[in-house]
Amino acid sequence: MGTPASGPDRIRRTTARVLPVSDDGAVLLVCDHDPAVPDARRWGSVGGGVDEGESPERAAVRELFEETGVMAVPAQLVGPVHAQEAEYSFGGLDYHAHSTYWALHLERGVPLSLDHLAPDEVGHVFAVDWWTPDALEAPDAPAYADDHLPEIMRAAVAAVLGDDTDLTDEKDHR
Repeated sequence: MGTPASGPDRIRRTTARVLPVSDDGAVLLVCDHDPAVPDARRWGSVGGGVDEGESPERAAVRELFEETGVMAVPAQLVGPVHAQEAEYSFGGLDYHAHSTYWALHLERGVPLSLDHLAPDEVGHVFAVDWWTPDALEAPDAPAYADDHLPEIMRAAVAAVLGDDTDLTDEKDHR
């Protein structure tokens, strides 16, 4: 796999991302793959591109519904809890993205569904599941899409549950 191009040849993209947080400090993540690297599944935050004329908050709740089946309104979002610029490749194209992350309190028992995926996501998004930052950093943990994901997850958990949340008694990632 080649090194992505850098600089002005990259496609500029604004993304909105949501980290649903449960009462026990787990975060709902999506398992997908880059269509250009189909054997490399990885976990990442819910979210995607902001459409023209759409606010980032509206895009975040739209993506939440598309990727998990969970309905929310922008007023339920907490944050933003993180923002970053990143360069990456996806589907053979090189991007420079500005991503904004929000947190959202979500009960674990809420029904989840992949039935509302955008057409270009079908066949590339495989699962949603609850993960703690520590479980995602364990030596035997699966790959994840963003090197900063556990840190961003911790910011989301703190924003929803408070900074003094003690999650040291985690039994597993579920």
